[in-house]
Amino acid sequence: MFGLFKKSSEGDQAVATVGKPDISREKSAELYEKSKTYFPGGVNSPVRAFKSVYGTPLFIEKGDGPYLWDVDGNKFVDFCASWGPLILGHNNAKIREKVAETALKGMTFGAPTAIENELAELILKNNKYIQKLRFVSSGTEAVMSAIRLARGYTKRDKILKFEGCYHGHIDSLLVKAGSGLVTFGETTSAGVPESFAKETIVVPLNNIDAVKQAFAEHKDQIAAIIIEPVPANNGLLLQEPEFLQALRDITTKEKALLIFDEVISGFRIGFEGAAGYYQIQPDIITYGKIIGGGMPVGAYGSSVEIMSNVSPEGPVYQAGTLSGNPIAMAAGIAQLTELSRSGFYKELNNKTHEFAESIQRFASARNYKIRVQQIGSIFWIAFTDLEKIQSAEQIDPTSMEKFKIFHRECLNRGIYFGPSGYEVGFISSAHTKIDLEVAKRAIFEALDLAFKK
Repeated sequence: MFGLFKKSSEGDQAVATVGKPDISREKSAELYEKSKTYFPGGVNSPVRAFKSVYGTPLFIEKGDGPYLWDVDGNKFVDFCASWGPLILGHNNAKIREKVAETALKGMTFGAPTAIENELAELILKNNKYIQKLRFVSSGTEAVMSAIRLARGYTKRDKILKFEGCYHGHIDSLLVKAGSGLVTFGETTSAGVPESFAKETIVVPLNNIDAVKQAFAEHKDQIAAIIIEPVPANNGLLLQEPEFLQALRDITTKEKALLIFDEVISGFRIGFEGAAGYYQIQPDIITYGKIIGGGMPVGAYGSSVEIMSNVSPEGPVYQAGTLSGNPIAMAAGIAQLTELSRSGFYKELNNKTHEFAESIQRFASARNYKIRVQQIGSIFWIAFTDLEKIQSAEQIDPTSMEKFKIFHRECLNRGIYFGPSGYEVGFISSAHTKIDLEVAKRAIFEALDLAFKK
Protein backbone atom coordinates (compact mmCIF):
# COMPACT_ATOMS: atom_id res chain seq x y z
CA MET A 1 0.00 0.00 0.00
CA PHE A 2 2.80 2.41 0.84
CA GLY A 3 5.60 1.04 -1.30
CA LEU A 4 8.24 -1.57 -0.54
CA PHE A 5 8.69 -2.53 3.10
CA LYS A 6 11.63 -4.09 4.87
CA LYS A 7 12.28 -5.02 8.48
CA SER A 8 14.18 -2.51 10.57
CA SER A 9 16.73 -3.54 13.18
CA GLU A 10 14.19 -2.72 15.88
CA GLY A 11 11.60 -5.09 14.46
CA ASP A 12 9.22 -2.41 13.18
CA GLN A 13 8.26 -2.07 9.54
CA ALA A 14 10.55 0.35 7.72
CA VAL A 15 9.64 1.82 4.35
CA ALA A 16 11.28 2.95 1.15
CA THR A 17 11.58 6.70 0.68
CA VAL A 18 9.31 6.89 -2.34
CA GLY A 19 7.49 10.18 -2.72
CA LYS A 20 3.79 10.30 -3.55
CA PRO A 21 1.94 12.90 -5.60
CA ASP A 22 0.13 15.51 -3.56
CA ILE A 23 -3.51 14.80 -2.89
CA SER A 24 -6.11 16.71 -4.84
CA ARG A 25 -7.25 19.90 -3.12
CA GLU A 26 -9.17 21.41 -6.01
CA LYS A 27 -12.54 21.73 -4.27
CA SER A 28 -10.92 22.75 -0.97
CA ALA A 29 -8.92 25.44 -2.78
CA GLU A 30 -12.08 26.79 -4.44
CA LEU A 31 -13.90 26.91 -1.12
CA TYR A 32 -10.91 28.58 0.52
CA GLU A 33 -10.81 31.35 -2.08
CA LYS A 34 -14.50 31.97 -1.51
CA SER A 35 -14.18 31.82 2.29
CA LYS A 36 -11.54 34.57 2.20
CA THR A 37 -14.27 36.93 1.02
CA TYR A 38 -16.34 36.08 4.10
CA PHE A 39 -13.90 35.55 6.99
CA PRO A 40 -10.57 37.06 8.09
CA GLY A 41 -7.92 34.86 6.48
CA GLY A 42 -10.70 32.64 5.19
CA VAL A 43 -11.17 30.82 8.50
CA ASN A 44 -13.01 31.10 11.81
CA SER A 45 -9.98 30.07 13.88
CA PRO A 46 -6.37 30.95 12.93
CA VAL A 47 -4.66 27.55 13.02
CA ARG A 48 -7.10 26.22 10.41
CA ALA A 49 -5.48 28.45 7.78
CA PHE A 50 -2.58 26.00 7.21
CA LYS A 51 -0.09 28.90 7.49
CA SER A 52 2.51 26.61 9.09
CA VAL A 53 2.28 23.78 6.56
CA TYR A 54 2.08 23.25 2.81
CA GLY A 55 -1.00 23.83 0.70
CA THR A 56 -4.43 25.28 1.27
CA PRO A 57 -6.67 24.20 4.17
CA LEU A 58 -8.66 21.02 3.73
CA PHE A 59 -12.41 21.52 3.93
CA ILE A 60 -13.88 18.53 5.73
CA GLU A 61 -17.11 16.95 4.53
CA LYS A 62 -17.67 14.21 7.10
CA GLY A 63 -16.14 12.07 9.81
CA ASP A 64 -16.86 8.58 11.02
CA GLY A 65 -14.99 6.53 13.62
CA PRO A 66 -11.27 7.34 13.25
CA TYR A 67 -11.69 8.73 9.72
CA LEU A 68 -12.18 12.08 8.00
CA TRP A 69 -13.17 12.77 4.41
CA ASP A 70 -12.55 16.12 2.73
CA VAL A 71 -14.63 17.68 -0.05
CA ASP A 72 -12.24 16.28 -2.67
CA GLY A 73 -12.99 12.73 -1.51
CA ASN A 74 -9.68 12.16 0.28
CA LYS A 75 -9.93 9.83 3.28
CA PHE A 76 -7.70 10.21 6.34
CA VAL A 77 -6.99 8.44 9.59
CA ASP A 78 -7.54 11.37 11.94
CA PHE A 79 -5.21 12.19 14.84
CA CYS A 80 -6.55 15.72 15.41
CA ALA A 81 -9.95 14.61 16.74
CA SER A 82 -11.34 18.15 16.59
CA TRP A 83 -8.35 19.13 18.77
CA GLY A 84 -8.97 16.41 21.33
CA PRO A 85 -12.61 16.04 22.42
CA LEU A 86 -13.55 13.20 20.07
CA ILE A 87 -12.20 10.51 22.37
CA LEU A 88 -14.84 8.08 21.04
CA GLY A 89 -14.13 9.02 17.43
CA HIS A 90 -16.28 10.83 14.90
CA ASN A 91 -20.04 10.39 14.64
CA ASN A 92 -20.29 8.02 17.58
CA ALA A 93 -23.65 6.23 17.38
CA LYS A 94 -24.53 6.58 21.07
CA ILE A 95 -23.80 10.31 21.09
CA ARG A 96 -25.62 10.84 17.79
CA GLU A 97 -28.73 9.02 19.00
CA LYS A 98 -28.82 10.86 22.32
CA VAL A 99 -28.44 14.22 20.57
CA ALA A 100 -31.18 13.41 18.04
CA GLU A 101 -33.56 12.30 20.78
CA THR A 102 -32.96 15.50 22.76
CA ALA A 103 -33.12 17.81 19.73
CA LEU A 104 -36.67 16.67 19.03
CA LYS A 105 -37.69 18.39 22.28
CA GLY A 106 -36.07 21.73 21.44
CA MET A 107 -32.61 23.24 20.93
CA THR A 108 -32.33 25.75 23.75
CA PHE A 109 -34.55 27.22 26.45
CA GLY A 110 -32.51 29.63 28.54
CA ALA A 111 -33.97 27.89 31.57
CA PRO A 112 -32.94 24.96 33.81
CA THR A 113 -33.39 21.42 32.51
CA ALA A 114 -33.15 18.05 34.25
CA ILE A 115 -30.49 16.95 31.79
CA GLU A 116 -28.06 19.48 33.32
CA ASN A 117 -28.49 17.76 36.69
CA GLU A 118 -27.93 14.37 35.10
CA LEU A 119 -24.60 15.31 33.51
CA ALA A 120 -23.40 17.17 36.61
CA GLU A 121 -24.17 14.14 38.79
CA LEU A 122 -22.29 11.85 36.41
CA ILE A 123 -19.21 14.09 36.59
CA LEU A 124 -19.23 14.80 40.32
CA LYS A 125 -19.84 11.18 41.33
CA ASN A 126 -16.74 10.14 39.39
CA ASN A 127 -14.41 13.06 40.15
CA LYS A 128 -13.41 13.62 43.76
CA TYR A 129 -11.43 16.76 42.92
CA ILE A 130 -14.48 19.02 42.50
CA GLN A 131 -17.64 19.33 44.60
CA LYS A 132 -19.66 21.78 42.51
CA LEU A 133 -19.38 23.01 38.95
CA ARG A 134 -20.81 25.52 36.50
CA PHE A 135 -21.36 24.69 32.83
CA VAL A 136 -20.33 27.28 30.24
CA SER A 137 -20.00 27.21 26.45
CA SER A 138 -16.26 26.85 25.84
CA GLY A 139 -12.90 26.19 27.47
CA THR A 140 -11.95 29.84 27.08
CA GLU A 141 -15.10 30.87 28.93
CA ALA A 142 -14.34 28.36 31.66
CA VAL A 143 -10.86 29.80 32.20
CA MET A 144 -12.11 33.38 32.08
CA SER A 145 -14.67 32.53 34.75
CA ALA A 146 -12.13 30.69 36.89
CA ILE A 147 -9.79 33.68 36.83
CA ARG A 148 -12.58 36.01 37.89
CA LEU A 149 -13.60 33.61 40.65
CA ALA A 150 -10.02 33.38 41.95
CA ARG A 151 -9.74 37.15 42.06
CA GLY A 152 -13.10 37.55 43.71
CA TYR A 153 -12.41 34.87 46.32
CA THR A 154 -8.90 36.06 47.27
CA LYS A 155 -9.57 39.79 46.72
CA ARG A 156 -6.28 39.99 44.85
CA ASP A 157 -5.68 41.02 41.23
CA LYS A 158 -2.53 39.44 39.84
CA ILE A 159 -2.36 36.06 38.10
CA LEU A 160 0.78 33.99 37.60
CA LYS A 161 0.99 31.94 34.42
CA PHE A 162 3.73 30.01 32.63
CA GLU A 163 5.46 30.65 29.34
CA GLY A 164 4.32 27.95 26.91
CA CYS A 165 0.87 27.42 28.44
CA TYR A 166 -2.19 28.59 26.51
CA HIS A 167 -5.43 29.37 28.29
CA GLY A 168 -7.70 30.60 25.53
CA HIS A 169 -8.04 34.02 23.94
CA ILE A 170 -8.55 35.90 27.22
CA ASP A 171 -7.13 39.43 27.29
CA SER A 172 -5.11 39.09 30.48
CA LEU A 173 -3.68 35.70 29.47
CA LEU A 174 -2.74 36.47 25.86
CA VAL A 175 0.72 37.35 27.09
CA LYS A 176 4.27 36.10 26.81
CA ALA A 177 7.26 36.49 29.08
CA GLY A 178 9.47 39.54 28.97
CA SER A 179 13.27 39.46 29.08
CA GLY A 180 13.70 38.59 32.76
CA LEU A 181 13.12 35.48 34.84
CA VAL A 182 10.02 36.92 36.47
CA THR A 183 8.27 39.50 34.29
CA PHE A 184 4.91 41.09 33.75
CA GLY A 185 3.27 39.81 30.61
CA GLU A 186 3.81 41.39 27.21
CA THR A 187 0.76 41.20 24.96
CA THR A 188 0.78 38.71 22.09
CA SER A 189 -2.29 40.19 20.43
CA ALA A 190 -3.26 43.63 19.24
CA GLY A 191 -6.26 44.97 21.13
CA VAL A 192 -5.06 43.83 24.56
CA PRO A 193 -4.40 46.89 26.77
CA GLU A 194 -1.00 46.97 28.40
CA SER A 195 -2.73 47.54 31.73
CA PHE A 196 -4.44 44.14 31.40
CA ALA A 197 -1.16 42.40 30.70
CA LYS A 198 0.42 44.10 33.72
CA GLU A 199 -1.85 42.10 35.98
CA THR A 200 -0.29 38.88 34.67
CA ILE A 201 3.10 37.61 35.81
CA VAL A 202 4.82 35.18 33.44
CA VAL A 203 7.52 32.75 34.51
CA PRO A 204 9.21 29.76 32.82
CA LEU A 205 7.80 26.28 33.15
CA ASN A 206 9.66 23.80 35.33
CA ASN A 207 11.33 26.55 37.36
CA ILE A 208 10.12 26.62 40.94
CA ASP A 209 12.69 29.26 41.95
CA ALA A 210 11.06 31.70 39.53
CA VAL A 211 7.67 31.02 41.13
CA LYS A 212 9.06 31.66 44.60
CA GLN A 213 10.70 34.86 43.39
CA ALA A 214 7.42 36.06 41.92
CA PHE A 215 5.60 35.57 45.21
CA ALA A 216 8.42 37.34 47.07
CA GLU A 217 8.31 40.32 44.71
CA HIS A 218 4.49 40.53 44.73
CA LYS A 219 3.69 39.61 48.31
CA ASP A 220 -0.05 39.24 48.98
CA GLN A 221 -0.92 40.39 45.43
CA ILE A 222 -1.16 37.11 43.51
CA ALA A 223 -4.67 35.67 43.40
CA ALA A 224 -3.76 32.43 41.67
CA ILE A 225 -1.33 30.35 39.70
CA ILE A 226 -2.84 28.97 36.52
CA ILE A 227 -1.16 26.12 34.70
CA GLU A 228 -1.93 23.40 32.23
CA PRO A 229 -0.82 20.49 34.43
CA VAL A 230 -0.30 18.68 31.11
CA PRO A 231 0.85 21.56 28.86
CA ALA A 232 -0.43 20.48 25.43
CA ASN A 233 -1.00 23.65 23.43
CA ASN A 234 2.64 24.35 22.59
CA GLY A 235 3.96 20.84 22.20
CA LEU A 236 3.51 18.29 24.96
CA LEU A 237 5.63 19.74 27.76
CA LEU A 238 5.29 17.09 30.44
CA GLN A 239 6.12 18.38 33.91
CA GLU A 240 7.57 16.50 36.85
CA PRO A 241 5.03 15.64 39.57
CA GLU A 242 7.33 17.32 42.08
CA PHE A 243 7.01 20.63 40.23
CA LEU A 244 3.22 20.50 40.28
CA GLN A 245 3.21 19.52 43.95
CA ALA A 246 5.52 22.44 44.72
CA LEU A 247 2.99 24.79 43.11
CA ARG A 248 0.33 23.32 45.38
CA ASP A 249 2.54 23.86 48.44
CA ILE A 250 3.45 27.44 47.52
CA THR A 251 -0.11 28.56 46.80
CA THR A 252 -1.31 27.02 50.05
CA LYS A 253 1.42 28.81 51.99
CA GLU A 254 0.79 32.15 50.23
CA LYS A 255 -3.02 31.91 50.48
CA ALA A 256 -3.33 31.99 46.71
CA LEU A 257 -5.33 29.55 44.59
CA LEU A 258 -4.03 26.89 42.23
CA ILE A 259 -5.97 26.59 38.97
CA PHE A 260 -5.52 23.52 36.78
CA ASP A 261 -6.49 24.32 33.21
CA GLU A 262 -7.62 20.88 32.06
CA VAL A 263 -9.34 21.91 28.85
CA ILE A 264 -7.05 19.42 27.06
CA SER A 265 -6.16 16.89 29.79
CA GLY A 266 -9.52 16.74 31.56
CA PHE A 267 -11.36 13.49 30.76
CA ARG A 268 -8.55 12.73 28.26
CA ILE A 269 -5.85 11.09 30.35
CA GLY A 270 -8.41 9.80 32.84
CA PHE A 271 -11.89 10.65 34.08
CA GLU A 272 -10.33 12.77 36.83
CA GLY A 273 -7.83 14.27 34.41
CA ALA A 274 -4.40 15.42 35.49
CA ALA A 275 -5.59 16.09 39.04
CA GLY A 276 -6.32 12.39 39.39
CA TYR A 277 -3.27 11.31 37.42
CA TYR A 278 -0.89 13.26 39.67
CA GLN A 279 -3.13 13.02 42.74
CA ILE A 280 -2.87 16.74 43.39
CA GLN A 281 -5.86 18.77 44.59
CA PRO A 282 -6.09 22.13 42.81
CA ASP A 283 -8.47 24.82 44.02
CA ILE A 284 -10.25 25.30 40.68
CA ILE A 285 -10.30 23.09 37.58
CA THR A 286 -11.41 24.11 34.09
CA TYR A 287 -12.68 21.72 31.42
CA GLY A 288 -13.49 22.00 27.73
CA LYS A 289 -15.57 20.53 24.96
CA ILE A 290 -14.61 16.92 25.60
CA ILE A 291 -17.44 17.09 28.16
CA GLY A 292 -19.91 17.37 25.30
CA GLY A 293 -18.39 14.96 22.80
CA GLY A 294 -17.27 17.91 20.71
CA MET A 295 -20.36 20.09 21.21
CA PRO A 296 -19.67 23.67 22.38
CA VAL A 297 -19.40 23.29 26.15
CA GLY A 298 -16.99 23.82 29.00
CA ALA A 299 -17.10 23.87 32.79
CA TYR A 300 -15.24 25.01 35.85
CA GLY A 301 -15.43 23.39 39.24
CA SER A 302 -14.15 23.71 42.77
CA SER A 303 -15.06 23.15 46.39
CA VAL A 304 -18.46 24.06 47.78
CA GLU A 305 -16.84 26.94 49.65
CA ILE A 306 -15.19 28.52 46.62
CA MET A 307 -18.13 27.92 44.27
CA SER A 308 -20.46 29.60 46.77
CA ASN A 309 -18.88 32.86 45.61
CA VAL A 310 -20.40 32.50 42.13
CA SER A 311 -23.57 34.43 41.29
CA PRO A 312 -26.44 34.14 42.16
CA GLU A 313 -25.14 32.65 45.40
CA GLY A 314 -22.18 34.99 45.71
CA PRO A 315 -20.72 38.26 44.38
CA VAL A 316 -18.69 36.89 41.42
CA TYR A 317 -20.87 37.42 38.36
CA GLN A 318 -20.87 34.92 35.51
CA ALA A 319 -23.71 34.09 33.14
CA GLY A 320 -24.45 32.52 29.76
CA THR A 321 -27.65 32.11 27.76
CA LEU A 322 -26.39 28.85 26.24
CA SER A 323 -24.77 27.51 29.42
CA GLY A 324 -26.07 24.00 30.05
CA ASN A 325 -27.48 23.79 26.51
CA PRO A 326 -29.58 20.60 26.39
CA ILE A 327 -28.03 19.31 23.16
CA ALA A 328 -24.52 19.66 24.58
CA MET A 329 -25.63 18.10 27.87
CA ALA A 330 -27.13 15.14 26.01
CA ALA A 331 -23.92 14.57 24.06
CA GLY A 332 -21.98 14.82 27.33
CA ILE A 333 -24.10 12.19 29.06
CA ALA A 334 -23.58 9.75 26.18
CA GLN A 335 -19.85 10.41 25.99
CA LEU A 336 -18.98 10.46 29.68
CA THR A 337 -21.05 7.37 30.36
CA GLU A 338 -18.74 5.50 28.00
CA LEU A 339 -15.65 7.07 29.57
CA SER A 340 -16.76 6.03 33.05
CA ARG A 341 -16.88 2.34 32.12
CA SER A 342 -14.32 0.10 33.81
CA GLY A 343 -11.16 -0.38 31.77
CA PHE A 344 -11.89 2.33 29.19
CA TYR A 345 -8.82 4.43 29.90
CA LYS A 346 -6.48 1.50 30.50
CA GLU A 347 -7.19 0.09 27.04
CA LEU A 348 -7.01 3.46 25.28
CA ASN A 349 -3.86 4.63 27.04
CA ASN A 350 -2.06 1.32 26.45
CA LYS A 351 -2.94 1.53 22.76
CA THR A 352 -1.50 5.05 22.58
CA HIS A 353 1.65 4.07 24.46
CA GLU A 354 2.34 1.20 22.08
CA PHE A 355 1.77 3.46 19.07
CA ALA A 356 4.11 6.18 20.38
CA GLU A 357 6.79 3.69 21.40
CA SER A 358 6.73 2.10 17.97
CA ILE A 359 7.35 5.44 16.25
CA GLN A 360 10.15 6.20 18.71
CA ARG A 361 11.83 2.82 18.08
CA PHE A 362 11.72 3.37 14.34
CA ALA A 363 13.19 6.88 14.60
CA SER A 364 15.90 5.79 17.07
CA ALA A 365 16.93 2.87 14.85
CA ARG A 366 17.53 5.32 11.99
CA ASN A 367 19.16 7.98 14.19
CA TYR A 368 16.45 10.50 13.32
CA LYS A 369 16.22 13.43 15.70
CA ILE A 370 12.77 12.54 16.96
CA ARG A 371 11.28 12.47 20.44
CA VAL A 372 7.78 11.09 20.87
CA GLN A 373 6.26 12.32 24.12
CA GLN A 374 3.06 10.70 25.38
CA ILE A 375 0.66 10.74 28.29
CA GLY A 376 -2.70 8.99 28.32
CA SER A 377 -4.09 9.13 24.79
CA ILE A 378 -2.13 12.29 23.88
CA PHE A 379 1.14 12.17 21.95
CA TRP A 380 3.51 14.63 20.28
CA ILE A 381 6.16 13.97 17.64
CA ALA A 382 8.93 16.50 18.29
CA PHE A 383 11.76 16.91 15.80
CA THR A 384 14.58 17.06 18.34
CA ASP A 385 17.33 14.95 19.84
CA LEU A 386 16.59 16.17 23.36
CA GLU A 387 15.65 13.40 25.78
CA LYS A 388 12.79 15.43 27.22
CA ILE A 389 11.16 18.76 26.39
CA GLN A 390 9.58 20.53 29.35
CA SER A 391 9.60 24.21 28.41
CA ALA A 392 8.79 26.32 25.38
CA GLU A 393 12.34 27.58 24.89
CA GLN A 394 13.54 24.00 24.34
CA ILE A 395 11.53 23.77 21.11
CA ASP A 396 13.75 24.56 18.12
CA PRO A 397 11.74 26.72 15.66
CA THR A 398 13.84 25.44 12.74
CA SER A 399 12.58 21.91 13.43
CA MET A 400 9.22 23.01 12.06
CA GLU A 401 10.65 22.83 8.54
CA LYS A 402 10.92 19.08 8.90
CA PHE A 403 7.41 18.96 10.32
CA LYS A 404 6.11 20.75 7.21
CA ILE A 405 7.49 17.98 5.02
CA PHE A 406 6.25 15.33 7.43
CA HIS A 407 2.75 16.84 7.50
CA ARG A 408 2.48 17.01 3.72
CA GLU A 409 3.70 13.45 3.26
CA CYS A 410 1.31 12.19 5.93
CA LEU A 411 -1.61 13.86 4.15
CA ASN A 412 -0.48 12.27 0.90
CA ARG A 413 -0.64 8.90 2.64
CA GLY A 414 -4.03 9.42 4.24
CA ILE A 415 -2.96 10.57 7.72
CA TYR A 416 -4.36 13.78 9.22
CA PHE A 417 -2.51 15.74 11.91
CA GLY A 418 -3.24 19.25 13.11
CA PRO A 419 -1.52 21.76 10.76
CA SER A 420 1.25 22.83 13.14
CA GLY A 421 4.27 21.12 14.62
CA TYR A 422 3.38 22.64 17.97
CA GLU A 423 0.08 20.74 18.10
CA VAL A 424 -0.32 17.36 19.77
CA GLY A 425 -2.03 14.25 18.42
CA PHE A 426 -4.91 12.28 19.92
CA ILE A 427 -5.97 8.66 19.68
CA SER A 428 -9.59 7.62 20.13
CA SER A 429 -11.25 4.38 21.12
CA ALA A 430 -12.40 4.16 17.48
CA HIS A 431 -8.82 3.67 16.23
CA THR A 432 -8.37 -0.06 15.67
CA LYS A 433 -5.07 -1.94 15.64
CA ILE A 434 -5.31 -2.09 11.87
CA ASP A 435 -5.89 1.69 11.64
CA LEU A 436 -2.85 2.32 13.81
CA GLU A 437 -0.69 -0.14 11.90
CA VAL A 438 -1.58 1.51 8.58
CA ALA A 439 -0.95 4.95 10.13
CA LYS A 440 2.33 3.84 11.63
CA ARG A 441 3.71 2.64 8.31
CA ALA A 442 2.64 5.84 6.59
CA ILE A 443 4.31 7.85 9.35
CA PHE A 444 7.53 5.84 8.90
CA GLU A 445 7.59 6.68 5.22
CA ALA A 446 6.84 10.35 5.90
CA LEU A 447 9.72 10.47 8.41
CA ASP A 448 12.08 8.90 5.89
CA LEU A 449 11.19 11.64 3.43
CA ALA A 450 11.46 14.40 6.04
CA PHE A 451 14.99 13.26 6.90
CA LYS A 452 16.03 12.42 3.35
CA LYS A 453 19.40 13.98 2.57
